[in-house]
Amino acid sequence: MKRKLYLLTALIIFSLAGSVANAKDSKPEKALTEQQQQRVEQIEARVLEIKSMDKSNLSRAERKQLRQELVSMNKEAKAVTGGGIYLSVGAIIIIILLLILIL
Repeated sequence: MKRKLYLLTALIIFSLAGSVANAKDSKPEKALTEQQQQRVEQIEARVLEIKSMDKSNLSRAERKQLRQELVSMNKEAKAVTGGGIYLSVGAIIIIILLLILIL
């Protein structure tokens, strides 16, 4: 009996995982204002500038400052473009299993 229950649960999970993995977000992308678009372009230009730098002759403090600048620009870019919540297929399977066990 347990084996049949586990097989049925696995069958349901695998059938749902395929449909969830192919599902698209129905919300249209939010359009950026002119100022936001300019700021995103400035951030991209600065990131490319930092990537092309020769970091071998920078001091440890300067490299740390560059990393902090990149992290802050990354946070700002995500806030401007409205980054979303992403769930992996594994996380969705775990959530479904927990719901099955609870109910």
